[in-house]
Amino acid sequence: MLAEAVSEALRPATYGRWWGDLAMRWRSDEVDPFGFDPVFAAKLAPALDLLFERYWRVEVSGTEHLPRGGRVLLVSNHAGLVPWDALMLRQALVRAGLPEVRFLLEDLFFHAPFLGPSLNRLGAVRACQENAQRLLEAGRPVIVFPEGTKGATKLYRDRYRLQRFGRGGFVRLAARTGATLVPVAMVGSEEVHPMLANLAWLARQVGLSFLPVTPTFPWLGPLGALPLPSKWLVRFGRPQPTRQLAPGAPEDAVQAMAQAEAVRNQIQDMTNDLLEERGHPFLGAQKSP
Repeated sequence: MLAEAVSEALRPATYGRWWGDLAMRWRSDEVDPFGFDPVFAAKLAPALDLLFERYWRVEVSGTEHLPRGGRVLLVSNHAGLVPWDALMLRQALVRAGLPEVRFLLEDLFFHAPFLGPSLNRLGAVRACQENAQRLLEAGRPVIVFPEGTKGATKLYRDRYRLQRFGRGGFVRLAARTGATLVPVAMVGSEEVHPMLANLAWLARQVGLSFLPVTPTFPWLGPLGALPLPSKWLVRFGRPQPTRQLAPGAPEDAVQAMAQAEAVRNQIQDMTNDLLEERGHPFLGAQKSP
């Protein structure tokens, strides 16, 4: 009996089964059609709460502007080599009573080993009109970052200067699905991994879309990937119902781009206000004794 037990324990298949059982402790047997894994999200929730409350000390305002029913499309500014902003915004929305929120991200994040699958299990979905429409029609609040890659890879000298919002695709999406647009401004994410330079020429040689230089990377090696403890503020703006658009607006590029620019200006103004309120990027506003 002992010899059989030892023989069984030494078989490669046994290790594979043990490893599989250990991995499944962090995963659901089934995920939703977009890859969200409630077990994985629940396991990581304490770590994300710690980042939210203690490390980045996120303060949230304007939650009274969040619709409590119907389809909701949240439009936010974007920054960071790792989409911490998406994860912290999702935490803020879960705390505000919107647990089913999903966020759209650029392909570059999904191509990263380990990072892509983990983000997918936490609610990330590849950014495209079809995915966003399916999510909204299924009743999921959706976060979009219209700055896209331009926002995620902007240099530190351009921090908090919102990039162009594409061609108004999110406006046409909201009009087509009857979703309410909620502008969101965030400050804090630009200092997490401040990108001083982008070695694009070297990145192309190794098959990457960009290669950042930050105050800690590549100088500290893997430790350079650790995020800095900046102070974060998040604000939800007044909703903008898209039903006010003229008939045919979902396909009217001129109207869509005009409203997209109006939303971008609103978020830029909110961002400027938050920067003044925050004060020091790491210490925050210093209160008088």
